[in-house]
Amino acid sequence: MAEEKPVFAHMDTTADAALERWAEFLCIPSVSTDPAYNDRTREAAEWAAAQLRDIGFDASVRPTDGHPMVVAHHPGPDDGAPRVLYYGHYDVQPPDPVAEWDTGPFTPTIVDGPRGRRMVARGAVDDKGQVMTFIEALRAWKTVHGELPVAATVFLEGEEECGSPSLIPFLTANKAELAADVCVVSDTGKWDVDTPAITTRLRGLLYTELTVRGPSHDLHSGIYGGAAPNPLNALTRVLGGLHDDEGRVNIPGFYDAVEELDQAVRESWDALGADERAFLDSIGAQAAGGETGRSMLEKVWARPTCDINGAIGGYTGTGAKTVIPAQASAKVSFRLVPEQDPERIGELFRRFVASRMPAGAHWQLDVHKGAPAFRVPTDSPYLGAAADALETVYHKRPVLIGSGGSIPVVEQFKRVLGMDTLLMGFGLDDDRMHSPNEKFELTCFERGMKSHAALLARLGAMRG
Repeated sequence: MAEEKPVFAHMDTTADAALERWAEFLCIPSVSTDPAYNDRTREAAEWAAAQLRDIGFDASVRPTDGHPMVVAHHPGPDDGAPRVLYYGHYDVQPPDPVAEWDTGPFTPTIVDGPRGRRMVARGAVDDKGQVMTFIEALRAWKTVHGELPVAATVFLEGEEECGSPSLIPFLTANKAELAADVCVVSDTGKWDVDTPAITTRLRGLLYTELTVRGPSHDLHSGIYGGAAPNPLNALTRVLGGLHDDEGRVNIPGFYDAVEELDQAVRESWDALGADERAFLDSIGAQAAGGETGRSMLEKVWARPTCDINGAIGGYTGTGAKTVIPAQASAKVSFRLVPEQDPERIGELFRRFVASRMPAGAHWQLDVHKGAPAFRVPTDSPYLGAAADALETVYHKRPVLIGSGGSIPVVEQFKRVLGMDTLLMGFGLDDDRMHSPNEKFELTCFERGMKSHAALLARLGAMRG
């Protein structure tokens, strides 16, 4: 695959320019969840489209009911080359709490760290930095060779951080235009800074909110306590029964479709040598949670969960106020494995609540979003090409890992567009995604660019 070597050399001599473009992208506060940033979010879309046009793509910014999509095409060689769809998102999380940033969240700053230099800014790794790894690879390849070895489409959305409400309608309406043989996504991570990884398992998500109402207004607990219904008591009675003493979810039928981990997969994960004590120390925890008798990686990558994400009711200010609250609520989410149907889990949770709720309590369960889990085929020739590309850059074979998080677009691309996805990411666990001082190691950025260039060489060699 000699074609990639001059591209690597070009990247080395133009590294500063690539960093400057990345920093320009990070300066744009494209916070999709806050309408105050709507104009700046569109600015980020226009910036990305302009970069792709500069490379030679036919790029446009497409309107939706929310934030716009960026779609860019390059035909590639007319000789049966693979069609590749590159997906990413240009929107970012809010910067709050701003006071906890060491530098301005939208003032990208390169600082020294234990692994060398790193870029610190909101969106540094999620997902602007990772998007720029493939944009810069496409740029370098086109500069060196004059054309791309594949037919490439770049598709960037601006609502990933707020639930992607416009994504399915856009995919459905533009199915033919977005057709490809494989999708490449860089929005995941590596095993460690020197060990590349391909993510092959994603957990699904079900997000709910349970609200319990009692009296028409807050009551004095001395006058009414013991006689009036207490919504907070009722709510905690339900929440307190969600798990048994072994950490298993206590909802009847919850595990009915869950399969045990394949022994070969279990052994491959055990061989990674995950340090549970270091993991707990990194989050300031003394002991592990979750199901008893399961390894840390199995818990996070292959087991379903139920978590209370927030609860409120009654008086929560300073000092005492002895009230029986009129209302109490909790946000409860489930991470699901591929065998579980989000809609069925939602119905099982509803039955569980009904069975635990005291007589006379008025309650409502709202299901806000659901996304099924997904497995990426490990016998795909495209995954083999990605593994070879990563090995070229890192000089070691990538490991196949799972992800405890959810990337709904992977399942949606399969369901709507009929294509599988390569999850080839370059982030690290300590990159502080969604937190103050988000960062991306420069070595990860640089290796990411070269990995995408090496992938282009291998995909180009797969001409039909």
